[in-house]
Amino acid sequence: MQAKARAAFLMAGGGTGGHVIPALAVARELRQRGHAAFFVGTERGLEGKLVPREGFALELVRIGGLKRVGLRQTAATLLQLPLAIMHASRLLDSHRVAAVFSMGGYVAGPPVIAALIRQVPLVIMEPNAVPGFTNRRIAMYVRRALISFPETARYFPRGRTELTGLPVREEFFSLPPKPGGPNFTVLITGGSQGSRTLNRAARESWPLFRKTGLPLRIIHQSGPAACEELRAAFAEAGLAGEVMPFIADMPAAFAQADLVVCRSGAGAVAELAAAGKPSILSPFPYAADQHQLRNAEAFVRAGAARLVEDREMTGEKLFETVRELAGDAGALERMATAARKLAHPGATRRAAEVLEEVMRD
Repeated sequence: MQAKARAAFLMAGGGTGGHVIPALAVARELRQRGHAAFFVGTERGLEGKLVPREGFALELVRIGGLKRVGLRQTAATLLQLPLAIMHASRLLDSHRVAAVFSMGGYVAGPPVIAALIRQVPLVIMEPNAVPGFTNRRIAMYVRRALISFPETARYFPRGRTELTGLPVREEFFSLPPKPGGPNFTVLITGGSQGSRTLNRAARESWPLFRKTGLPLRIIHQSGPAACEELRAAFAEAGLAGEVMPFIADMPAAFAQADLVVCRSGAGAVAELAAAGKPSILSPFPYAADQHQLRNAEAFVRAGAARLVEDREMTGEKLFETVRELAGDAGALERMATAARKLAHPGATRRAAEVLEEVMRD
């Protein structure tokens, strides 16, 4: 006979991997501690695939976004919101929820509002330097805010924040410093779907690297749409390395890299810190509230990265920045040390502990 769960927690936040994957890590930790966790989300978000696969229940709500959408979508969302809040409120009752954990995003709106109305303790995890729309609106009412950057604390009441960082796979923390080798290895990744800007800049840079004869090896995650075309261009350039649509084992790719070129979403910068990798960050320019730019700026202030904004990211700029860093081992070592200082091991465990604390309070 299965033991009864000690408490039930509602996990709010979905749509993208940045919202779902950290919440899943915390839910697994809660399950190991004898608690029950379930998710609220939509069918179309990534949670529709990942949550059931992990063995957690997914309660569906109908809700859309309010940021960067047209009048029709805004009106539809506002009409959906009251029913979605009522549904979330019933879930709080039926599951006897002890606390709500929110990663933010529009999917989190209804359960978060329901929790505030019903006075159910609310813990949020804000992984970006600047909080998202939902988290800024509810900042005064959260029981605890788990943050990744010290400067984020100013958005919340004094005494309610804790610098925990974002849950990151343990493999990133255990990567040893990369020993020197004959080739300087650069990992370029625009995420699982790739980045048009990084793909274009990389392709434009290949003839420049070939012309200078820099001993370079490139590992490029292009996303599935552009992979075949880029592979052909890369083969023609005659450089060492490979272009692939998706890298399943990203810690292994990090282990090979002397330098990482990527966007600056919360998950990406958390992995860079955990691995202690120097980076060139090119923020996605249309991220809500420019949070990717703010994340990158925080890394630059710490001395952990170079910033090349999307509008400046050309083949020539990428070539010049990589060549400069490849020739300055001291700068790379300082950047790696600075990145490692931004890491926060144990974020998953601490998030679960905080949920238990607010439940008891």
